[in-house]
Amino acid sequence: MKKTAFLFLLLAFTILFVGCTKTDDKEKLLKDMTSLEVTEIMGNGINLGNTMEAYGRASVGINGNVSQYETAWGQPITTKEMIKGMKEAGFDTLRIPVAWTNTIDYENKNYTINPDYIKRVEEIANYALEEDMFVIINEHWSGGWWGMFGSSDQNLRKIANDLYISMWTQIGQHFKDYSYKLIFESANEELGHRLNDEIDGVGGILTEEETYTEANRINQLFVDTIRSTGSKNADRFLLIAGYNTDFKKTLDERFNMPTDTAKDKLLLSVHYYDPSDYTLQSVSTWGIEDDFVYQNESFESLTKFTNLGYGIVIGEYGVLPTPDGKIKDNILDYTKNFLDNTDLYGYVPLLWDASTFFVREELAMYDEEFAELFTSRSLLAQKNMTKEEIKSAAQNSLDASLAAAHQRDIDSGYAEFKNKTIGWIMFASSDWGVNYSVGDEYKPNSRTDGVTGIDVTIEEAGTYTVSIDFTGSGAGLANSIGFMALGIYNGEKFFPDHIIQIIELKFNDVVYNIGNKIYYTTSDDQNTTRVNIYNAWVPSAPEEARVLNPKLKQYATAVIVDPEALPEITTVEITFEFKPQ
Repeated sequence: MKKTAFLFLLLAFTILFVGCTKTDDKEKLLKDMTSLEVTEIMGNGINLGNTMEAYGRASVGINGNVSQYETAWGQPITTKEMIKGMKEAGFDTLRIPVAWTNTIDYENKNYTINPDYIKRVEEIANYALEEDMFVIINEHWSGGWWGMFGSSDQNLRKIANDLYISMWTQIGQHFKDYSYKLIFESANEELGHRLNDEIDGVGGILTEEETYTEANRINQLFVDTIRSTGSKNADRFLLIAGYNTDFKKTLDERFNMPTDTAKDKLLLSVHYYDPSDYTLQSVSTWGIEDDFVYQNESFESLTKFTNLGYGIVIGEYGVLPTPDGKIKDNILDYTKNFLDNTDLYGYVPLLWDASTFFVREELAMYDEEFAELFTSRSLLAQKNMTKEEIKSAAQNSLDASLAAAHQRDIDSGYAEFKNKTIGWIMFASSDWGVNYSVGDEYKPNSRTDGVTGIDVTIEEAGTYTVSIDFTGSGAGLANSIGFMALGIYNGEKFFPDHIIQIIELKFNDVVYNIGNKIYYTTSDDQNTTRVNIYNAWVPSAPEEARVLNPKLKQYATAVIVDPEALPEITTVEITFEFKPQ
């Protein structure tokens, strides 16, 4: 970091956070910052989850009392004391997700936001601004109206476009004179394949290529609309939602950041919930060496955008509790490594929270160790550290965590799997409440508590049997199938061009007849060989797929079982032959 840049940021911290009260000085300093510079003083962040984005429109209508929407998903009325408590807990930025269509009669082409609704968002934003926090306001899911952008009905597409422009014009005009510490965000996770969400039971028609084009267009529309409202919006920092806010999808060359009349004022928003079976679903453990490596490499990949001058905000992340409400094992390891990465690369982390971690009615974090982790990463706690010192501490911590994970893998015997060929069943129930080692990386510990599996080591071509037993889980069963595949870890590495032939498939100890369904052998990562048994996301066999009878390849499918015929599953067993094609 150049000395002049460091002195600039030191001056920024002094003016903004140490005692200067002249608003004009603060605003001028913010106005002169770039997006990379502002991310260095946005510190730690938190979401006011399940609150202003709670969608009560279906039950309340568009004319309800604002508090009815705010509390529709079980959260309390937000108070000034709650936001003050968040600041004291080490959070320097507040993201306020908002469902603006709660009070908009857009079906009848009336796009006016209820004044009371926007005033309530303003009131909460003021709570945070008064605590010297940055504030991010977005347009969240809002009941799924975003699917109109991908509709085959051109009238619906026009409504979506007009609604979006009108919405951001009203928001922009209302807040145009507000502090530069207020940041607008173009969308949530909908800019991507969610543009094809169903509207009145009918899905959209956009191809993936077209969803990228449309997402880019909407982001540009957002920037142009806000800039047109003038005053501080002419050069306010704007947060641009990545494609699906997904790391890999956003890194795709088809995603483009918008052009802007203001210089260096655009930030990129992406979310991080990897691996989802741990962060969002029922798997309660995380922390093998590969987990750390994957997370570290994911964060490094985003430097593509910082190298181009865009600051990065991780708009959502976190490890949600298990379905029965328990905080998951290794949450501190996961979160600490996550925050080390954001410190190393200068990203802004915004914890997703709906009174799970910061318990709003108690004005405190749920756990002392968790609380200490966040206060240690606050802007105040790091105020005497240079950027280089923060990065160095983060790198040292990342290295130590990775080394500890490596040693744990050796001590537990898990490391031995790395050079073996293992057959197993990847499984997730239809509600994703019961899982067993989903994904191409073989992880026998990545499973719902109580679920057991019999996996096999493959040393030569032959016939093998693998199985899963769900009876020891909390529910004692799996609710149908959301995803299922037979995987051979290291299959491509040690047995290239081999093929899997299913000899017998059993559910609940009863043989399942797959009939005349044609399945195929493939690999998504060029290491794990697999046969998809139920993978509804794959429309057809890939070009490189291997089929028992190549003449029937065009008929091969990734769906060879009917989940509706399997509403409750206690056991799964597959006997298969692994042989050269």
